[in-house]
Amino acid sequence: MKIGIIGAGKWGQALGFAFSQHHKVFYSSRTKRDLPNFVSMEEIQEICDYLVFAISAQNAREWLETKLRFRGQNFLIASKGIEIATGKFLNEVFEAFIPPKHLAFVSGPSFAAEVMRKLPTAIVVSSKNRTLAAEYAAFFPDFMKSYISDDTIGAEVSGAYKNIIAIASGICDGLELGNNARASLIARGLVEMTRFGLFYGAREETFLGLSGAGDLFLTATSVLSRNYRVGLGLAKQKPLEEILEALGEVAEGVYTTEAVYRIVQKEKIYTPIATEVYRILHGKSVHESLRDLLSHTSQSRQNNILT
Repeated sequence: MKIGIIGAGKWGQALGFAFSQHHKVFYSSRTKRDLPNFVSMEEIQEICDYLVFAISAQNAREWLETKLRFRGQNFLIASKGIEIATGKFLNEVFEAFIPPKHLAFVSGPSFAAEVMRKLPTAIVVSSKNRTLAAEYAAFFPDFMKSYISDDTIGAEVSGAYKNIIAIASGICDGLELGNNARASLIARGLVEMTRFGLFYGAREETFLGLSGAGDLFLTATSVLSRNYRVGLGLAKQKPLEEILEALGEVAEGVYTTEAVYRIVQKEKIYTPIATEVYRILHGKSVHESLRDLLSHTSQSRQNNILT
C-alpha cells in the first residue's frame, strides 16, 4: 500500500516510520525535508489513496483551502487541537472539505520518540466509517496495538483538551507541589475534560480509555510532552514567547486553551483548570491561580460536587 504523510515534523515522521514497516511511505511538507520518497503536495495526493495529515491544527484550514486536491482519497488526521478562529474541532474543519466517510482520526498515548524506537504503543483509530477505521488500524505494525471507534468527537476533545491539563500539570511540578497534588490535578482534569466532551455529545467511555485517560496520563507526566514543558516554564515565571522559542515546536495546548476558554465563556461550561491555565497564559501569577483553584475545590466540596 502507498501511504502519504502530509507534514514531516516529529509526529509525521514517527507515523511514517511505523507505516513503512509493511508499506511504502511518501512524505510531503511545506518545506523540503531530507527524507526518502519526499514529493510535492500535488504528487503525494496523486499517488497515494491513503493519506495521513500531521500538520498543526491551526494551519489545517489553510492547507485545505489552498493545497487539497480531493479525488476520493482517504485521510487519517493525526493533528490535535481546536481551531481558535471558529472554535471548531478538526473533524468539523475537515468535513467542510472532505466527506466524513473518507476521514479517520488517530488518538491515544503515543510519543513520537518511542514510536521511532519501536516501543509498545496502543492507539485508537476513530471514524464515522468503521470500515475505514479498520483499514487504517490494519496499517499499523505489530508494536502498535490498534483499536477502532466511531466516537470521533470524543477522540477530538480528548486529543485537544489533554494538552491543557498537561500545561497545568507542568506548572504543578514546576512549583514542586508534589505527587499528591499532580495526581489530584490530573484526576480532576479528566473529569473536566469529560464534562466538556459530554456537552458535545461524546461518549463517557471514550474518556476512560486510551484516547482520554491514556493520552492524558502520558502527556501530563513527562518532559517528552511539549505542553508539559510549557507548564514547567510558566512555573519558573518565564515569558511565554521565550518558552515557545526554546521548544522550537508547536505546543498545541497554548492555542487550544484559547479556543476552549472562548467556548466555555459562551456555553457556560464549568472548566476551572482550563480557565486558570488561560489566565496564566495571559499574565496571571501561577501562585494566585493555585490559590483560586484551591478555592474552587472548597466551594465544590461545600456543594457536594466532585470536580
